[in-house]
Amino acid sequence: MRNPYSRRDFLGAMGVAAAGAAMAKPLMASAASALKAPAGRVAIGLCPEYNRQVADTLSAMFDQLGGLAPLVRGKSVAIKLNLTGLPSSKLGTMPNQMTHWVHPQVIGSLVSLLGKAGAQRIRLLESAPAGTKPLEEFMISAGWQPKDFAAAAPHVEFENTNFLGSGKGYARFMVPGGGLMYAGYDLNHSYRDCDVFVSLAKLKEHRTAGITLSMKNCFGITPCTIYSDNAPQDEPSIVPVGFRGPMHSGSRVPPKSAPQPVAQSTDPGFRVPRVTADLVASRPIHLAVIDGIYTMTGGELPDQGPHALHQAIHPGLLIAGLNCVNTDAVAAAIMGFDPMADRGTPPFENCDSTLRFAEHLGVGTRDLTRIQVVGTPIAKARYRFPALTQLTTA
Repeated sequence: MRNPYSRRDFLGAMGVAAAGAAMAKPLMASAASALKAPAGRVAIGLCPEYNRQVADTLSAMFDQLGGLAPLVRGKSVAIKLNLTGLPSSKLGTMPNQMTHWVHPQVIGSLVSLLGKAGAQRIRLLESAPAGTKPLEEFMISAGWQPKDFAAAAPHVEFENTNFLGSGKGYARFMVPGGGLMYAGYDLNHSYRDCDVFVSLAKLKEHRTAGITLSMKNCFGITPCTIYSDNAPQDEPSIVPVGFRGPMHSGSRVPPKSAPQPVAQSTDPGFRVPRVTADLVASRPIHLAVIDGIYTMTGGELPDQGPHALHQAIHPGLLIAGLNCVNTDAVAAAIMGFDPMADRGTPPFENCDSTLRFAEHLGVGTRDLTRIQVVGTPIAKARYRFPALTQLTTA
């Protein structure tokens, strides 16, 4: 069965016009505002395989960032995983975690290290496309053993954030400055009920946003009970139905109960970067971790349409930082892209730059000259990804 996530993104990228951008709020990013964006350390670690070395490499990287304990001791930690699409969406016969999902070894290692650093509670989160089934059941359907994650540290919990879940109401996150695409976002309670928020992403390209790293991973925190093509007009649905097509195409607005758009466009390359920047400005990421040990080229999912080409690759590295924009800028450079690039230049051939928008909102700098890279230098870790325009067939 064809994955509807892929169909949505492919059609959006290929055929949705930008004619509706008349009400779009202009972005007036100045050199002065960019210089005010936070700059910090980003750690790069070489790690060739998914084995015990993952925990050792991550531990050394976190030490280079100043240690996990000051960040998480005695606190509640939420980790947004990247398990995009359905378990059946595969590149050939390869397991999803070898191409476009974060690997269980990285998840388990991170949970263990957080527990050892004194985290009081760790909650694994993902908006699983499985109705109201628990996240654990989604993992089991993919052949994973969630009990292994639960055993990696004390007080490990799971939540499918694609609907209300175990909360009594949605948590509202308003975007500082009024927002670039929406004034705010209504999310599952788990994104509010934490002291520390971690984005655990995969090193990948993205057909709509150019790259999908720690920031774009957070696009999936939006519940389909509110932001799908089947959401009601007035209130969220009880059960999530459909996918986030309107977030890409602007085909409809969220229910009246949710914050509404502040810009209008039908261009996914306009909308998705702005939504992503809004989300990381309103729900800040405290720790960004990117799994680049094994991944793939050509996009975020193996099924990108009849003309997309994907190739499994082995960069053999991990990336981590305390600022998501800094971290994604370094990751983009490792992939062979210029983090200062804008629309029309790889990897942003057909979209605006999420890095630029997040920098404009004051989340962090994308300027490599202001970011301190520790561990392995970018030049030694670099694994060039081909531009997406090179990965299509006639």
